[in-house]
Amino acid sequence: MDSYKLTTLKNGLKLITVPMPHVESVTVMVGVGAGSRYETKRVNGLFHFMEHMAFKGTKKRPSAIQIAQEVDQLGAQNNASTEKEITSYWLKLPATHTEFAFDILSDLIINPLFDPGEIKKEKGVIIEEINMYEDTPLYRAQDVFTKLLYGDNPMGWDIAGDKKSVRQIKQKDFLDYQKKFYFPGNMALVVAGKFREAEIKKLSQKYFGDFQRKGRKITPKIVPHQKKPQLKLVTKKTEQAHFSLGAPGVAYSHPQRFVVGVLSSLLGGGRSSRIHHRVRIEGGLAYYVFVQPDFFTDSGYLMARAGVKLDQAGEAIKIVLEEFRRVATEKVPQEELKRAKEYLKGGLILALEDSYNVAQRYLNQALVEEKIRTPGETLKLVDSVTARDVLKAAQALLKPSKLNLAIIGPYQEEARFKKLLG
Repeated sequence: MDSYKLTTLKNGLKLITVPMPHVESVTVMVGVGAGSRYETKRVNGLFHFMEHMAFKGTKKRPSAIQIAQEVDQLGAQNNASTEKEITSYWLKLPATHTEFAFDILSDLIINPLFDPGEIKKEKGVIIEEINMYEDTPLYRAQDVFTKLLYGDNPMGWDIAGDKKSVRQIKQKDFLDYQKKFYFPGNMALVVAGKFREAEIKKLSQKYFGDFQRKGRKITPKIVPHQKKPQLKLVTKKTEQAHFSLGAPGVAYSHPQRFVVGVLSSLLGGGRSSRIHHRVRIEGGLAYYVFVQPDFFTDSGYLMARAGVKLDQAGEAIKIVLEEFRRVATEKVPQEELKRAKEYLKGGLILALEDSYNVAQRYLNQALVEEKIRTPGETLKLVDSVTARDVLKAAQALLKPSKLNLAIIGPYQEEARFKKLLG
């Protein structure tokens, strides 16, 4: 996976090819630099909705069932996803059917029908998707945390939107936003797996070369401005308390990004990590507990998440806060630092055995970071992180005044949790 080629078609579309000759499959993925951070409040959820509508019919394949049947008859896997800054569409299939992936992905992205009747029906599907996440506190706690961190702006809004915004989206909104954001210069095409380079270049030109739409994307800066700790309690009848506790982090291209990755691994990566061990293994307070970083164009965050016993939520939160303080005041021992780095590196290496993960990695770098690092280069950057680097990053990020706690559970009073944050 350290061998890749980056070329740019005449229309501005980036093409990245990553050969994996030991597999018999190929993943073809197209990404657009478009996500919920580029929406207005009125149409919040539009890019996620647009991703849904691509599979509801195109000029060449006018029905959802036709699209599904063509994919299924090749034994292919396909899907799409919408994030804060990227929407991606992909197919993973036997390498002998590579051209089909180009055919259908170009059709889904360039020629969706956005039929008003289908839009009306799909609103019901998306509202049920929103309901599902509302009923799943494990995931919902992260959304509450993000809104608390960023506030009432596109980075704080839910990717799927809310029921009100979804209901009022019209066909014209799809057409306007597609025209504004779906243009070759704001897109990348990644092919990972078994293929012939010459064939991929021909297919790229055949299916995407005539796509000539022009555009210019502006990304307004959105970063958290926080002066004191923040708390959001969502009162809901649950069998567990679900919380997300963390602080603003660093951007995707920040020089400390890999330091933050190691810090996250140290705190809550594997089973031997500090927070996982104390909350689950030693304390028996939770089933799931981990720490994760997230990175965006101009910001990011570091967050611990857990689902804990209702009567011991405070104890679990205290442990996380204690470990945040400890890592910001004591230099990590070399043996523990090495273990955290090896865990992080191992996760990357294992993930890259799958062509889908490989394609997603290169796509994100091309569209968000706009700088491509091979896995080998990334492993060296992780190796270069020192105990002093981790200490300085923890001191900069995990300040008490920067902490945010989002918690979902059958609690009525915020005061008990405010005391924990100081």
